[in-house]
Amino acid sequence: MNSKKMIVTAALPYANGPIHIGHLVEYLQADIWVRFQKMQSKDCIYICADDTHGTPIMVRARKEGITPEELIAKSQKEHMQDFADFEIEFDHFSSTNSNANRELCEEIYNKMVENNHIDRRSISQSYCEHDQMFLPDRFVKGSCPKCSAPDQYGDSCDSCGATYSPVDLKEAQCTLCGNPPTEKDSEHFFFKLGNFNEFLNSWVKDHTQKEISNKLKEWLEDGLRDWDISRDAPYFGFQIPGTKDKFFYVWVDAPVGYIASTKEWAEKNGLDYQKWWRGEDAEIYHFIGKDIVYFHCLFWPAMLKNAGFKTPEKVFVHGFLTVNGEKMSKSKGTFVAARTYLNHLEPMYFRYYIASKLTRNVSDIDLNLEDFVGRVNSDLIGKITNMASRGAQMLHKKIDGRVGALSKENERIVREAQGKAKVIADFYQNLEYGKALVEVRNIAEVANRYFDEKEPWKLIKEDVEQTREVLTTALNLFRLMAIYLKPVLPSYTTKVEALLKEPPYTWEDSQKLFVDREVSAYEHLATRVDAKQVEAMVEESKNV
Repeated sequence: MNSKKMIVTAALPYANGPIHIGHLVEYLQADIWVRFQKMQSKDCIYICADDTHGTPIMVRARKEGITPEELIAKSQKEHMQDFADFEIEFDHFSSTNSNANRELCEEIYNKMVENNHIDRRSISQSYCEHDQMFLPDRFVKGSCPKCSAPDQYGDSCDSCGATYSPVDLKEAQCTLCGNPPTEKDSEHFFFKLGNFNEFLNSWVKDHTQKEISNKLKEWLEDGLRDWDISRDAPYFGFQIPGTKDKFFYVWVDAPVGYIASTKEWAEKNGLDYQKWWRGEDAEIYHFIGKDIVYFHCLFWPAMLKNAGFKTPEKVFVHGFLTVNGEKMSKSKGTFVAARTYLNHLEPMYFRYYIASKLTRNVSDIDLNLEDFVGRVNSDLIGKITNMASRGAQMLHKKIDGRVGALSKENERIVREAQGKAKVIADFYQNLEYGKALVEVRNIAEVANRYFDEKEPWKLIKEDVEQTREVLTTALNLFRLMAIYLKPVLPSYTTKVEALLKEPPYTWEDSQKLFVDREVSAYEHLATRVDAKQVEAMVEESKNV
């Protein structure tokens, strides 16, 4: 077991709506990485939680005639089922509305006060006279004060990346009733982010991707503004200690949920969470989308530093998911909920296709539905799975279900594929999953070419033992592909382990030969995608 402790997190899904395929890109990217670490016997845990606070939760619960607590419990159950069905395996999945999270938020806030990083002052903010409430950032929409892009929320611009206050928006409207908001004064609590300018300047260089580091430098050079960490009642969240009607802004308690979820996991396993969040031999890795970089790479490291917690080793940022080259669209049926996808298609297809597109850079990932059908059918079914069905079925039907030995020449072919273990491991480690899958596909092409050249369906009539060796070689190559694909296709590989009567694969198993063994009768591993299934999924998405 590797002595280094690793915590991996994906951004917390918001409890106000279902998981969709755009969200899944991130959870899969992190899941594949964690599974790869675990195959190498690393002490790695995958932590997540539902992000449960804020005005949208409160407003929706009110509309549905239920309490916010009932709403988030229902949402958590649905989210956990969606993740499980997509084979995304968390070591612990919690909620930000937990006692552990409340206590940690108060501890971190008290450290801010103690170290003189909190400023209290009156501010003018958006207020809706119609709805009788202060409007949080996401309840005000208008044109960006910097680039004039329309239809932007009150905290940041999707178009130019500018951050601002809702009162700065042009042509602002309340998203609840459509009326223009007024301005009203209220005392707020500010975290003096500028006090951490020097620390953050040094931190971002080593802990983020180059393009993210460059963007963060722009913000740092512009000077970091104090961060408003409070919200006025009514608000669903944690009350700020020592106040009656002030609550922590959701972006304070959401990332603290990473620590709280770790703490719950540690307590459940009789361990001390501080060994992960304060221990010298621990590393923290965050997977996030490019829209929440500011929070994770400026606010969050500053909060952690001030409270004496470890800061992240790396923050891995990915782009958005487009479908057929365009932004996901409800009217076109390309805004697909996770559950809608599962109603029509196997999760392994999505896992395989998205993995084939993932790199370590921040560019958007496109799900081209025609290419999706073609690539899954051609590569996963036609080239990879085909090798098992042809080899194992012939071994059982025509011989005695046992693989034999390998000649020097056939062993050389297998050893060559085993030699790819390091390069594929490096690709997984560096988030270059697409390149890892290209290497697997190359092995599949070697295996299929070998099988076709040897023509075992003819050879069996003349030499049974020679045929056994051909099938042994083919199944060795297939087994290696399954090991290399295990982080991407866990349940598929479980079936392969059963087929070949082997215990769960580790990365080291790629260096063993599979000889003189009995093989189970072949049971189908995967079927082709029918384009009609994809069409039905798109149609259902138009009506959701």
